[in-house]
Amino acid sequence: MSSATPASDQPTCTPVLVVGAGPVGLGMALELAWRGIDSTLIEQGDGSIAHPRTGLMAVRTMELLRRWGLAHRIRNCGFPDDYELSMVFCTSLNGLLLAKEPYPSMRDTPTPPETPEKKQRCPQLWMQPILAAAVQEQPHVDMRHLHRLEGFTQDETGVTSRVVDARTGATREIRSDYLLACDGAASAVRTELGIPMTGRLLSYSINILIRAPGLARQHRMGEAERYLFVGPEGTWGNLTVVDGNEIWRLTVLGSDQKLDLADFDAAHWVRRAFGSADIAFEVLAVDPWRRSEMLAESYGRGRVLLVGDSGHTMSPTGGMGMNTGMQEVLDLGWKLQGALQGWAGPALLASYEVERRPVAARNIGFSTQNFKAWRDVPDTRAVCDQTAEGARVRAEVGQRLANSTRVEWESLGLQIGHRYEGSPICVPDGTPATPDDYSVYVPTARPGSRAPHAWLADGRSTLDLFGRSFVLLAFGAGADTRALERSFAGRGVPLAIERIEDARIAALYERALVLVRPDGHVAWRGDAVGEAESIVDVVRGASAGTQAAPAGVPAEIVEA
Repeated sequence: MSSATPASDQPTCTPVLVVGAGPVGLGMALELAWRGIDSTLIEQGDGSIAHPRTGLMAVRTMELLRRWGLAHRIRNCGFPDDYELSMVFCTSLNGLLLAKEPYPSMRDTPTPPETPEKKQRCPQLWMQPILAAAVQEQPHVDMRHLHRLEGFTQDETGVTSRVVDARTGATREIRSDYLLACDGAASAVRTELGIPMTGRLLSYSINILIRAPGLARQHRMGEAERYLFVGPEGTWGNLTVVDGNEIWRLTVLGSDQKLDLADFDAAHWVRRAFGSADIAFEVLAVDPWRRSEMLAESYGRGRVLLVGDSGHTMSPTGGMGMNTGMQEVLDLGWKLQGALQGWAGPALLASYEVERRPVAARNIGFSTQNFKAWRDVPDTRAVCDQTAEGARVRAEVGQRLANSTRVEWESLGLQIGHRYEGSPICVPDGTPATPDDYSVYVPTARPGSRAPHAWLADGRSTLDLFGRSFVLLAFGAGADTRALERSFAGRGVPLAIERIEDARIAALYERALVLVRPDGHVAWRGDAVGEAESIVDVVRGASAGTQAAPAGVPAEIVEA
């Protein structure tokens, strides 16, 4: 749709106002549009990306992109599919090697058997325009750049927002049923709501975005996704591939003291990372930032909800910041649909915070653990010495870093193994939880878990069955779906029936009937239906389910 401001002085009305057009805001608009829900998306910037940060599309995010029909665009973003994605620990690119964890290119990385999609390397400088282009194709989205939220008020029926057009200075009102804050870690929406963040500062760092054509051919460490640099003072920085060609991001690790940018010599640090003064480069941007682990005490108030970094911050070690936000998009989209279409009970939208806040805390803990692993090294004063002692230190530190950081690169359990324990909109079946492990994912159809992937006879994944509505999987000819069909229809809740005669998939799901939510998480399962109306009321948020205290919030996040 056009980005021009309507000429009328009357307030613009939209079901959902999304504030912030970063990756999560764009994803939120796409998910709503995929559901046929109109939204207005405002962004105070012009859409350009001065300093790309995120670069990893995790497995669960790729599954969401598959739903939207965009996975192939991300796969073909331009990142060379034959570029090796190893992890290297060294003193500099032309210095001494401590250890190398070999990982294949995207082309040679197999898709895990537990998912139809593998992760993908796609830098934000390409990923965000891909998402923005997809949004522009949607008739359900009115996207407006250079529009700033100035303030808002809410009442029982909606939210009235004051929005300034930066090009004209004109202020107008937008009336929406809901306002979604996708406006980042410094969220103005969260501030206006008065929601505090709890947590702690981890360090100050500086990112240096550089252009160095042919860099991979001018050093001795070989291609890698990331090079972690260790000097006599310990781990001091890392170099991350951006476009697989000439754009790189060097992060200089600081401490809990702010770095003085006026005295910061970016070129010095680049030359130290290269280990050579003879490699040509250009500094494109220098960006100081604050590494922290923070979690909002609430995910919203009334009709205003926090999504993405407005609700949490985490160390980028592990790449879960944006990906956590995308999982929130997946959880929230269908709940907003239920609220707007009138079939949701009062507990449905409230379950967004109950389900997603503990997962964010879990991902924060994972990210901080990874960052601590970078810094947790023994005495490195001799690491650059060409002596027997230097060789011993390099071997010891290299092995330690390789072992302690491996979970950062091998985190399938984190990416698709999260589950909604104690959710008020899931019906527990009394079965024990599978192990909660960052690295290892154990497929399970236990209520609250992501429904397992399996390939169907027609070439689709079971995950391709989910999204538009609740889906009742019926295994075997004798599975009776009539009671649930009547109860869903009686309450106006969308339901599809999928009968599967594959014994292998039936064994994976373990019950004759498995009810899957629109976000692909299991809501209920059983071999027979007891109180069908009770089941439907729980899963649509109209009846209080069995709710445990949210698990997974580390004490240091809550109490710091």
